[in-house]
Order: sequence, then C-alpha cells, then structure tokens
Amino acid sequence: MELSFSSRLLNAASSSNAAAITVLKSKPGVHHRRTSVPLLPLQHSLSPLTLKQMNNNNSQSTLSCSSLPLSNASSAPISPSTASGRIGEVERVTKETNVWVKINLDGTGVANSTTSIPFLDHMLDKLASHGLFDVHVKATGDIHIDDHHTNEDVALALGTALLQSLGDRKGINRFGDFSAPLDEALVHVSLDLSGRPHLSYDLNIPTARVGTYDTQLVEHFFQSLVNTSGMTLHIRQIAGNNSHHIIEATFKAFARALRQATEYDPRRLGTIPSSKGVLSRS
Repeated sequence: MELSFSSRLLNAASSSNAAAITVLKSKPGVHHRRTSVPLLPLQHSLSPLTLKQMNNNNSQSTLSCSSLPLSNASSAPISPSTASGRIGEVERVTKETNVWVKINLDGTGVANSTTSIPFLDHMLDKLASHGLFDVHVKATGDIHIDDHHTNEDVALALGTALLQSLGDRKGINRFGDFSAPLDEALVHVSLDLSGRPHLSYDLNIPTARVGTYDTQLVEHFFQSLVNTSGMTLHIRQIAGNNSHHIIEATFKAFARALRQATEYDPRRLGTIPSSKGVLSRS
C-alpha cells in the first residue's frame, strides 16, 4: 500500500527558509547564513516510513504495510493427530475357533472379512463401508456344528480390538446416534463409549434364518461386542417386516453411530469427554 503525501508540507518549509533569508538580507550589516529548517518527524504509528525525493516539490512518500497487524481471526483448533490411525489388532484362539481381527478407526472403509459365515461377512462389510473403518477379519471355527461359536468369537475379538484402538478416548465425541432406513425397515441405534457394557435390544425379526444364518445370532453378536468393548448400546426397530432389511439396517445404523462416537470433537481439544476425567473399561 502506498500513501501519497502532499508536497505542500515541503513547500511550506522551503518558503519559511526563503522568507527568513529575505528578512536577513533586508537588514544592513548582518552576516547572511543559509538556515536549514529540519522537518519534524511525522507522528504515525505505522512503520517503516520512507520519504522519497526530498528535494522534489512533487515528491511522494511510500508506506510499507509489512508491519501492519494481521486479521484477528484465529485458527480452528487442531484435533489430536490421526496420521498413523487408531488401530486395534487381536487374535483369539480357542478349541472351537481361531479368529484374527484388525480395525482402523481412521480408515477409508476397506473391508476384508472371511469368517466362513457369508451373511456375517456381508454385515461386517456394512460396518466398514458406513463407518469408514478399515475392518479385517479372518476366522475359522466349528461351523460343522453351527455358526454360534464363530459368530460369538468374531464379535468378542472385534470388541477387544475396538477397545484397544480407542485408547484413553481423549477428544472423541463419545456418543453416537443414528437411524437407518432400508426400504420398509427403519432401525435406530444410540450408543455411548462409556466403558460400561450394556445392551438394550429390541428387534422383531420375523424369520428364523436369513440364508443359512440363524437370526438369533444377531443379538448374541452385539451382546458379545458390548461385553469386550465396554459400550452402552441401544437398538430399536421402528419399522420393518423383511428379516434381511431389518438386520442390514441395524448394522448400517450401528456403523454410523459408532463413526460419530469415535470421531474427534474439535472443541474438546484432546480432553477426555467425561466430567469424571476418565473413561475406562472397568
């Protein structure tokens, strides 16, 4: 920015000099000495002030704005770093199953699940896709008997991996709430990453099976997940009469609610979202 100062200030100073000299010249016997009248410094708070061409009546002054204060707008709070991702990895081995689970809460929705239970794989894909978690599950088990043990142990391992990835839970939203529709079905999920395990489950699934999957295992899956993750979870069916739609809407709503709860609250600035100052599994 350049400000143009009138040259009249300089002209006035020059005129004053000339007048003083004229008066001296008009008096006889007086030694004439050219007198230089200094300019008083300009009282401006802005700096630096550079005057150019002082001997030119049409001179201009250049004002540099390098020292002007910047806008008083402040930067948005920075959330805790997630550059490496919050990752939990668990291996669970029993006489009935062998399960490996890895979850990245700060992923992009990568799904890679092989549990030997096709419908469960399908639901885990929904968890990854709608939660934007990277979910990797490898499981083998005694499915020649039924799917019960494998379904349960996958959920137990997933809950433990979730617990591990959450760490001290600093800066997270903690609460999540979402209703997901799927055609005629509508399911509402509300959860709290409180460290206190509790499941309230109210689904009315009209058929005993979806494909080969026993629909009783849906409740057992979420109960097992709650037990190891330390989550309070409420699941309510609002509408629906198709078993597949009801279960899928449940996993979608759960994924979105969990995503909401695990994401960072920028206003919290990395503090634990509890008036007690701690969120623990015990």
